Amino acid sequence: MSDISPRLRRRSLAALLTAVTVTLGGLVGPAVSPSTASASPSTSASSAFASASGSSGTTAAASATTGVTGIATPATVVIDGQRMRQARLALASGRPDPALRTALEALTARADSWLGQGPWTVTDKPAPAPSGDPHDYLSQAPYWWPSQPQSEDNPRGCPYIQRDGERNPEVDTGTDRPDLGKVVNSATTLSLAWYYTGRARYAREAAEILRTWFVAPATRMNPNLNHGQFIPCKYDGRAIGIIDFSQQYTSVLDALAVLDTGAPGWTRADRAGMRAWNEDFLDWLVGSPFGKEESAADNNHGTFMDMQVAALALATGDRRLARTTVLAARAKRIDAQIAADGSQPQELERTRSWHYSTFDLVAYARLAAVGQHVGVDLWTYQGPEGQGLFKAVRYLLPAATGKSPWPHPELDFRRYAASDTVRAAADAGDRAARAAVPHLEAPPGGDLWPLRPAAEQLDSIAEQQPGPTAGR
Repeated sequence: MSDISPRLRRRSLAALLTAVTVTLGGLVGPAVSPSTASASPSTSASSAFASASGSSGTTAAASATTGVTGIATPATVVIDGQRMRQARLALASGRPDPALRTALEALTARADSWLGQGPWTVTDKPAPAPSGDPHDYLSQAPYWWPSQPQSEDNPRGCPYIQRDGERNPEVDTGTDRPDLGKVVNSATTLSLAWYYTGRARYAREAAEILRTWFVAPATRMNPNLNHGQFIPCKYDGRAIGIIDFSQQYTSVLDALAVLDTGAPGWTRADRAGMRAWNEDFLDWLVGSPFGKEESAADNNHGTFMDMQVAALALATGDRRLARTTVLAARAKRIDAQIAADGSQPQELERTRSWHYSTFDLVAYARLAAVGQHVGVDLWTYQGPEGQGLFKAVRYLLPAATGKSPWPHPELDFRRYAASDTVRAAADAGDRAARAAVPHLEAPPGGDLWPLRPAAEQLDSIAEQQPGPTAGR
């Protein structure tokens, strides 16, 4: 079968669903009256997703099912959309669990802090990527530093040398990496805040941020990462740079699904533009030399690559690719990267071993969430030596709960880094994780799990504000 066939299938299905969207008009949306808010949800998460036929997370008809209450269930690929709907119902009832109300206060505070900050674009960096095209994304390797004094003949201090775990502040100037973090965090936060509050400004600003970075011809990013994590005087780009996106772009896919439930300011043209961008980006990921190299990585890079490909495939309608990617991760990732005792040897070798152990498990947990949509239970899988995701989470529990120190090298230990992955394991049925939940440390800015039940990277090397962002 030719390489373009899956893409044509995705676009044909998306076109059909767009037509259905026009027919449905404004029947889906988050608004609900208190008189109907207390009704029980009418669909399960699995049936809600099934009704979307596995199609694009950027098509409104595929992104929501609406029960008798009138509250739409977003067809998210990672976050549990049905639980989002249940939380929205509980908040609208006026009698929510205190944890929900506390989480909503934290979420809206974060959303308010993003208002008026964007949008951002790849085209406004001081110099283009080595390709010369200002629309190409550019980032610099974070752990590489100049080894010589800067001079007129050697203005960058080349050659650059690696200092693992020590982040060079140069990476935050002159590249697109900082703005990408702002795009992901602001759009995700604002879309969630709109879903739970109905405040139109949140949705409109999220839409403008995504439209500017991905869709508008004058400001859009080209759907490739040919110049991710370049090293001055050495490489114009590296496969390893894909993690700039893979560690956080699935949050954008979920934000799109939320906006597709009827957000003001989010148009058919926006949906079509994002759908095309996601299809092109997925084609680049699976077909480019950099994509193939990153897929072969045997540490967190490979896990995040699988998670990104599976999520994009699911969001664009290629359920077969999504399922085969998750299935392959059992032997390719769990068997190979998790030891019998639950440790992750490749991550323990790092100077930031706690950070990378929790970071890799974020990818596993999110990949497992994608797997639930395509009939693969990654949580309960056990390898030939008994290794598995539950055991990997249990390996973290003594340090995550504060009962004992982390016994491996870590330049900056942050206990809360493991909290979301422990919550994910608890929700998946692990008793040890459930027992640990009351002893977890909340991340700075508050615990959003009740409103966005999916593992996130809670500690950030980049430390961009106002929300926690991904840094690698």
